[in-house]
Amino acid sequence: MSAPRPKIPRKAVHGVLLLDKPLGLSSNHALQAAKRLLCAEKAGHTGTLDPLATGLLPLCFGEATKFSQTLLEADKAYEAHIKLGVRTDTYDAEGAVIATCPVNVDEAEVLHALARFRGEIEQMPPMHSALKVAGKPLYAYAREGVTLERKARKVVISSLELVSFEHDVLRVQVDCGKGTYIRSLAEDIGQALGCGAHLAGLRRTRIGPFGLTGAVSLDTLERTEPAQRESLLAPPDALLAAWPKLTLTEAQAGHIQQGRRIPWPELADGFFRLYHNENFLGLARAESGVLHPERLLRTEYSSVSTSAMPN
Repeated sequence: MSAPRPKIPRKAVHGVLLLDKPLGLSSNHALQAAKRLLCAEKAGHTGTLDPLATGLLPLCFGEATKFSQTLLEADKAYEAHIKLGVRTDTYDAEGAVIATCPVNVDEAEVLHALARFRGEIEQMPPMHSALKVAGKPLYAYAREGVTLERKARKVVISSLELVSFEHDVLRVQVDCGKGTYIRSLAEDIGQALGCGAHLAGLRRTRIGPFGLTGAVSLDTLERTEPAQRESLLAPPDALLAAWPKLTLTEAQAGHIQQGRRIPWPELADGFFRLYHNENFLGLARAESGVLHPERLLRTEYSSVSTSAMPN
């Protein structure tokens, strides 16, 4: 009988890893692999990316997990490969083929079809998705052979551009708002062209303010010396770059860290990232002249978790 593997000691790691997720790996498997390589105690992701998709997957560690929700509402950008002439039951390459059709379309017809899907559109969520009905994800019903009626939802496609059109494959660049299913977009484009289609490949290139520049692969993380791996992480406040910086006095910082509100009549309503002596404290919300603490770093970490972002 072989001896049990020794447990790897975990440590407090705080920051954001911009991971370039590989093909075939689920978001959770990617998260667990990164967590193991960093020997981190606590980790979470900022929204999932399908196993058949590659690209940007920001992972949060330690105190940064308090701000992971900020990216769930963020706009995203993708490069999608759409295979014309073949429909599948999942709208992507993982599903079973349910229909085929000859492809007799030209680039002008493709451009005309793409124009129909820019702006605010209505989109039907696919059955093979994590959207829940009665507390159960749609994909669970689909695996049982059950198809439920779904309501179309409004989503925003801010940009949809043709990158290339070769034979029966479209390569498009998509910028979209939250809740957009690129698989459903591929299905709808195929229907608009009259030949059917499915999503053959997907790469996420941006989420909120983050792009693939500076993103690292799991291979890179593994090849990096263990003592240097944390240097690949951005600090927790990088997730809050969209909100203005507010510097507090020592007394104000003390009140906020105790969970107390601060009267501040001249402060405009909105969210602020808080600092004291350039140390990041957390996120607060100003409303009607009062500053309310929202999510704060634990006091012992606020002095070590700051990025050099502009005011």
